[in-house]
Amino acid sequence: MANPNTLPLDSLILVTAANGLIASHVADQLLAAGYRVRGTVRDLAKCQWMTSLFDETYGPGKFELVRVSTREEMTGPALWDDAMRGVSGVAHVLGAVDMTVRDVDASFADEWPMHAAVLDAAKRCSHIRAFVFTSSAWAVYTPDASIRQTLTAASWNEEALAVAAKARTKTTDPSQDNPKYMLAPYMALKTRLEQGFWQWVERERPAFACNTVLLGTTMGQCLAPTGPQGVPSTAGMVRWVWDGTFRQVVDAMQPQWHVDAADAGRLYVAALTQDDVRGERVFGFGDRFSWFQVHKLLSEWYGDSMKIEGGIVPVAYLGVDQTDVPGRERGAELLGRLGRTGGWTGLEESLRANMKSIFELEKALKEAD
Repeated sequence: MANPNTLPLDSLILVTAANGLIASHVADQLLAAGYRVRGTVRDLAKCQWMTSLFDETYGPGKFELVRVSTREEMTGPALWDDAMRGVSGVAHVLGAVDMTVRDVDASFADEWPMHAAVLDAAKRCSHIRAFVFTSSAWAVYTPDASIRQTLTAASWNEEALAVAAKARTKTTDPSQDNPKYMLAPYMALKTRLEQGFWQWVERERPAFACNTVLLGTTMGQCLAPTGPQGVPSTAGMVRWVWDGTFRQVVDAMQPQWHVDAADAGRLYVAALTQDDVRGERVFGFGDRFSWFQVHKLLSEWYGDSMKIEGGIVPVAYLGVDQTDVPGRERGAELLGRLGRTGGWTGLEESLRANMKSIFELEKALKEAD
């Protein structure tokens, strides 16, 4: 990889919510790049698989876990101060996962104090040199295959914010009437949270580099599919298509952008370690995709093996995403610095890796019966 100017090799990096799909790949890619990782989790016993996996892969002493469990711990200073002892960088992945949120103001008021506590603790540590905040592709736009638009670092999901404001009045709720807006309140929350991060940066002016990573729908290999991690988060949505479950949700989701889980991890490494990545919104937009396309590929590859009663039922066709994202080139360039010379991992490669994890999980479940 390119010489990391911000953080010397063997520096200790804090990764929050380390056992999740994205954060586990962040930890994995940091370790692969030559850094040490301290991961926060809610349950140490359930997450010992991470220590075992990373000790076996990278050698003992490179990875450690600390517990961050209660809301009081997450919003108070003491635990974060302790978690950041000796840390040179923070990959903050912990965040909102409840897509059924309706009241954005209430959800923001509930969640932001946790992020503020992490940021304030980082600012108190003179040894921290870089901080990466996790955002979402949905913080910049509401996917709609019928609209051609260009997304830049100046783009915000104003559409979702407006829809969420109307939903809050309860006189009219577009998020209930139009499938396109089904997740608008959640998108608005992700938008508000990233805006809150940049407002904190502007107000507090920390000495360390600050960046956000905006991730598309994340698919790919799961590091421990047969263990407690399983096939979580958006990788699990591939299983919905495979099993024919939650069809109403899948059918309503517009074509948009995908990112491979390992590529996502690499972007965090770049945002933490590369000296010229400062004050950036790093776009994790790897490849256009739709759930119709995912279903089509699975049908071609696995045919009658798909577990859908009555045969294969196609996912609704909603078109092809038409957004232009110039920031993708910056993301690809950063991946290249970390050794990913072929650029973004394409949908097909990522989907095959995702299915491999699903097959491993299903085999383990069958053997356990």
